[in-house]
Amino acid sequence: MANFNSQERTIECKIVYYGPGRGGKTTNLEYIYKAGQKYTTGDMVSIDTKGDRTLFFDFLPLGLGKVRGCEVKMQLFTVPGQVKYASTRKMVLKGVDGLVFVADSLEIRRKANLMSLKDLQDNLKEEGKSIFKTPLVLQYNKRDLEGTGLPIMPIEMMENDLNRKLKAPSFPGSALNGTGVGPALKRCMEITLKRLRKELEWTE
Repeated sequence: MANFNSQERTIECKIVYYGPGRGGKTTNLEYIYKAGQKYTTGDMVSIDTKGDRTLFFDFLPLGLGKVRGCEVKMQLFTVPGQVKYASTRKMVLKGVDGLVFVADSLEIRRKANLMSLKDLQDNLKEEGKSIFKTPLVLQYNKRDLEGTGLPIMPIEMMENDLNRKLKAPSFPGSALNGTGVGPALKRCMEITLKRLRKELEWTE
């Protein structure tokens, strides 16, 4: 649930980037942080693990306006995707308000995408949440590799694998060059705020 700071008149929401290791979660946040400097408050913090990282920073999406006179602040997090960091993913997922699932478009990563989505569903269930009721956006990353000779999954295949039941908003993209990164985050923020307004019975 979002946190309300009565002194600063801010509402803090937590958005977590989830997905398989090396799928592009960290690159997403690094791109957002660099491209959206005027919206960031403070520095990006990196917690290094062997071969993987957890990143987070505060993001002030001014374009979404205020809620009941309060500024809305989004805290953006990544989780380490490697299987051995399961406990860290659970910790980061606590109190999540919205999710961006970053799927790897490389054909060789098909099974890793499925395993990571199942891991997300199980971890949400432990938190008393449903993946079907939590604001969620899918980003099909590494689309910039099309035409390079590497085997890339068609969007239709990824939709069938990952989104057939969820029916979540989905975006093809490239965290490396920023394609689709902004639209995916913006949509996630919009549906997260819509859900919070409904839960808290906010009216404009």
